[in-house]
Amino acid sequence: MARNILAAVDDMFFASKVRATAEALGVNIKFHRRLDSLVAAAAEQAPDLILVDLHNEKLNAIDLARLLKANEDLSKIRLLGFFSHVQTDLQRAALAAGFDDVIPRSVFSRDLAQILKPEN
Repeated sequence: MARNILAAVDDMFFASKVRATAEALGVNIKFHRRLDSLVAAAAEQAPDLILVDLHNEKLNAIDLARLLKANEDLSKIRLLGFFSHVQTDLQRAALAAGFDDVIPRSVFSRDLAQILKPEN
């Protein structure tokens, strides 16, 4: 069974890199631009992981984490955010809001295949 991932990644560079890596690994990935559609998809699909660019201007990542973690069923979904390494305040806010992991963009890029690969 293929891994199911949702993503809120608005940056074209990162979105194309995530999409290409997911395709190479046989991972199902769907991108969402709005908070309501992402939360609805999470409820409907029960993804293995939600990836969020914390700098996404179209979707408030902190609000997303709070909504997901406040819902008993959705709170179990792993939520991984990535950010510019110089914005440590954003990292702390995301962790406080409920993100399971928050990593710098450079680490996200370097470890993307490991992050997306299906569990054995």
